[in-house]
Amino acid sequence: MRIVMMTNTYLPHVGGVARSVEGFSRALRALGMKVMVVAPEFPGRPETETDVVRVPAIQRFNGSDFSVRLPVPGLLTEPLDRFQPDLIHAHHPFLLGDTAVRVASGRGLPLVFTHHTLYEEYTHYVSGESEALKRFVTDLSTGYANLCDHVIAPSQSVATLLQQRGVTVPITVIPTGVDLTKFTRRQGRRFRKSSGIPDEAFLAGHIGRLAPEKNLMFLTRAVARFLQERPQAWFVVAGAGPLEDSMKAHFAEAGVRERVRFAGILQGRDLADAYDAMDVFAFASKSETQGMVMAEAMAAGTPVVALDASGVREVVRDGVNGRKLLVEDQDAFSAALAWAADLPKDARRALSREALRTAHGLSSEASAANLASVYHSLVKRKAAWEVPEESLWSNAMRRIGAEWKLFGTIAHAAGTALAGADEPAPSAREAEGWPT
Repeated sequence: MRIVMMTNTYLPHVGGVARSVEGFSRALRALGMKVMVVAPEFPGRPETETDVVRVPAIQRFNGSDFSVRLPVPGLLTEPLDRFQPDLIHAHHPFLLGDTAVRVASGRGLPLVFTHHTLYEEYTHYVSGESEALKRFVTDLSTGYANLCDHVIAPSQSVATLLQQRGVTVPITVIPTGVDLTKFTRRQGRRFRKSSGIPDEAFLAGHIGRLAPEKNLMFLTRAVARFLQERPQAWFVVAGAGPLEDSMKAHFAEAGVRERVRFAGILQGRDLADAYDAMDVFAFASKSETQGMVMAEAMAAGTPVVALDASGVREVVRDGVNGRKLLVEDQDAFSAALAWAADLPKDARRALSREALRTAHGLSSEASAANLASVYHSLVKRKAAWEVPEESLWSNAMRRIGAEWKLFGTIAHAAGTALAGADEPAPSAREAEGWPT
């Protein structure tokens, strides 16, 4: 089977969607499938890539670390003709998501969409905190999902939310799996030594993009308070982004900057070593659809302290493999870190064992097998409905139908957003009745 993955972010971009596409592509190829990735250009990408088609893009759009592809008609025709795909898998509803609809419709192929992101949490990259725009992107992503044959939700929380928002096509919950082999030879002590962190120190840490949607200033304030109360504790941050300077400034103002290490972007063995070096992983984001970094931390045997949110509740079990906090409160978060620091060694080891057990239930092999099953069922159903000989007329009508559906989806989302422009759009947490 030949699969085309269309994504707006891909390696070397560091982010959940890019890592998900890369991980699934690798695992699906191991199952014998052919996978071609269509993605924008990114600075620092490898000079040679196998089965990856890059499209021109605007780099670092609006101060973010994202690339936005530029429309180039006909650019994909030749690569797609050579590859002869059986199915198209879109990983965003915008930009290359539109292209995915056109390609799937024009070629009569099944279309799968993974709803990776709570898009309303990212509108600050375009126009600040516009409620109309939040409503627009929410309705647009819902409408896009209904243009597809099947939707993949990274967690049950997201699947429930999509159904509440009006997604009517079949939804299957398949989390992005963790490549457990990357964590078999981890060496936390090596990372501590290279970072100047004492072996005996209690080390909390965080890995991810340092951006506003990750709720990192809340995390920074809570961690700073924890470090003030625990002079033997340290904190490490791996990643890069627009909030790095603000985080450093707050740690300095709190008088704990000398016990905080900013490690930059880590990959491969260095990433596994960083997870292994931590005694606890700290996570405060409320914009995730799946807590991939939490699963990776647990693959290194590191328990997690996190705020309850989509993607978190499927991974963290309070008091078993970490702490799950129902209320966003800095004192409570700091106290949870202190709780982990004060645990006896036997209790810490028990948390670590449960973290490892959780990670083994989220392996990349199991997730890829579930996704392959969805693919097979869609291709089989499409083959049963396929007309033996297709006319140019029917092909043209399909293409026109795709354009009309895309236009209708955008028009409906825009109308809904403008009609409720003065009303705040409900957040994902409010839509599900989560504590705020």
